[in-house]
Amino acid sequence: MDSSSTYILAIESSCDDTSAAVLCNAKVLSNVIANQEIHTAYGGVVPELASRAHQQNIIPVVQQALLKANIDKKQLKAIAFTRGPGLMGSLLVGSSFAKSFSQGLQIPLIAVNHMQAHILAHFIEEKNRQIPEFPFICLTISGGHTQIVKVSDYFNMEVLGETLDDAVGEAFDKSAKILGLPYPGGPLIDKHAQLGNPKAYMFTKPKVGDLEFSFSGLKTGILRFIQKNVKENEHFIEENLNDICASIQHTIVQILMEKLKNAVKQTGIKQIAIAGGVSANSEIRKVLKESESKYGWETFIPKFEYTTDNAAMIGIAGYLAYLEGRFSEVNTSATARLKVTG
Repeated sequence: MDSSSTYILAIESSCDDTSAAVLCNAKVLSNVIANQEIHTAYGGVVPELASRAHQQNIIPVVQQALLKANIDKKQLKAIAFTRGPGLMGSLLVGSSFAKSFSQGLQIPLIAVNHMQAHILAHFIEEKNRQIPEFPFICLTISGGHTQIVKVSDYFNMEVLGETLDDAVGEAFDKSAKILGLPYPGGPLIDKHAQLGNPKAYMFTKPKVGDLEFSFSGLKTGILRFIQKNVKENEHFIEENLNDICASIQHTIVQILMEKLKNAVKQTGIKQIAIAGGVSANSEIRKVLKESESKYGWETFIPKFEYTTDNAAMIGIAGYLAYLEGRFSEVNTSATARLKVTG
């Protein structure tokens, strides 16, 4: 495939953000995201409301992405879209639009695995930015996933270990809910943690396999700890919020780092990347950076705008697929459940 100037429009609609991006080869020209504020009142994403909001947002967001990129739709070489995993109603809005648009323009359609795209965001071209060499280990951490992935090539990935129950992002959000913090609570725990003592309180770490995670027991432990202390002092949370958040965050980051150390030990690979929404967490970023001098790792931390769900990561995955001629049929269906190796 000729890659001199390949313009790709990418669409991401897996959860509650409608996003469109335009890439020229591996460079992002625009990355537009429409957030859905409506879910805050419900303390979590309501699937039916999410798909309705996507329907309202998708055309304006795509128009904005093309305008910001300063290109005409006729210059596009392909349309990339999120096939899954995600909320079925949300995925259908993005995939239906992408299929119609690609047929109208008579250009190829590229279905993208959302989890692979989080990892491939590391290959977005930017000034002074190092990109990982194969093979590398990627810790994908989000509201729905916690996995250690061995990446041998752009589309050759192997899950070495994953969570047996809840994802790490869910553990942050549920802990925040226990503390009475609004949704999404993960970033608020991070904010309060920066002002607290990470060793103020001890929480029990789960006992599972070397490369596996479990967060349901930790959540239960946090709930019981809060209930016990609030019973003794009704102002316990407000008086100790920063310390509680710092201790929760410290425990979770320690769990993640222990598993990464095990993965390095077992594979001998010392190139370590993180991806997904929770990779925006300040503590995991700091501890990972420190591991370069501590353990001799080479670490790759994504820019904040490529951590949460965004179309730029769908675009880079689409561009890399375009180079390999990995096109999709128009009858390719969206799927709510899709593994990183799928």
